[in-house]
Amino acid sequence: MPSLHEERITDTEVLARHQMSTYARPPVLFERGRGSWLWDQDERRYLDFTSGIAVNALGHCDPELVRVISDQAARLSHASNLFHTEAASLLARELCAVSFAEGVFFCNSGAEANEAAVKIARKHARIVHGSGKDEIVAFRGGFHGRTAAALALTDRESYQAPFRPLMPGVGFAPFNDLEAATAVIGPRTCAVFVEPVQGEGGVQVAKPEFLRRLREVCDRHGALLIFDEVQSGLGRTGRLWAYQHFGVEPHLMTLAKALGGGLPLGAVLAAPEAAETLQAGDHATTFGGGPVPCQAARVVLSRVAEPEFLDHINAMGHLLRHRLGETDIEIRGLGLMLGIELDRGVQPLIDRAREKGLLVLSAGPKVLRLLPPLNVRADEVDHAVEILTEILRMGSEPC
Repeated sequence: MPSLHEERITDTEVLARHQMSTYARPPVLFERGRGSWLWDQDERRYLDFTSGIAVNALGHCDPELVRVISDQAARLSHASNLFHTEAASLLARELCAVSFAEGVFFCNSGAEANEAAVKIARKHARIVHGSGKDEIVAFRGGFHGRTAAALALTDRESYQAPFRPLMPGVGFAPFNDLEAATAVIGPRTCAVFVEPVQGEGGVQVAKPEFLRRLREVCDRHGALLIFDEVQSGLGRTGRLWAYQHFGVEPHLMTLAKALGGGLPLGAVLAAPEAAETLQAGDHATTFGGGPVPCQAARVVLSRVAEPEFLDHINAMGHLLRHRLGETDIEIRGLGLMLGIELDRGVQPLIDRAREKGLLVLSAGPKVLRLLPPLNVRADEVDHAVEILTEILRMGSEPC
């Protein structure tokens, strides 16, 4: 086996040879980061407006995060969920204190959180209503993950087709269409999954009345309303939780991405009526809620929950929208979760932006998605807008 100290390999084709090709990665190898910036193997600097797909809420290598992670790893890195650890216990208590929740289940990712939420919803329905109440409703344009149950909730033909048959009992309705949703939700429905802000689906924001009525319909049919805030949670929309924009509390909420501060951590937050559903032996995770990611999450939560920090997110989001608005384009979203609707394919623009030192994402074939670190500075917003303005003015032909 090669030594850990062998000569560095910077050829991306060589490095990728033994990884399955599940991503179409550009030929860039990132080696270090600081704040809102990344450096590649050639020491070229990039302004990161992806945040690792909304993960690095505090940017790269935040000094407090680095210190806390290092200190915890030096004391205890893993003990399994057969035992209590202080970090997980404290984080669960702190999450409940700043949300609607009474109980928390920790896992490793957003897809795992959604899988757990499915199990909670189906068992809850069986306990309260008996057998036969096992159907789930989700929405077109939504994205809930790539694992088996999460994929069944994700209405994308290209994602689902190679892996069918998927989990049965899932129906779909158009997003923000209450009449269609009401027609699908019925006595057999045990849960309704919805993103308050659809991320992968084009940064589409739910209508407040839509979510309010969904809660009413769920209560009427004894179904659990589940908010997927894997991408929109932890300050991304300018409130600590996206549901706070709408005045609607869910029965369950799934989290991940920003929660672990760059380390794998997901969670399901449960309201009192669902918090005791899972009992010993019902569900499990070997790594979920480990001491190191939980300590990192405590740092993220404590920082992001501060009113001044949330004010900063909203100020930077307003600045970004204002500056981009000067280019006469459609901008959607909340806080620092923004999408730009284009009249052409987005991938060439993503490539051009990267060539000019700016990293951005897509949210569908014609939507450019911006997810900067939540502590991004005003001068960094200005720099990003300069690059975006330039590439948006260019034609759609390759350079």
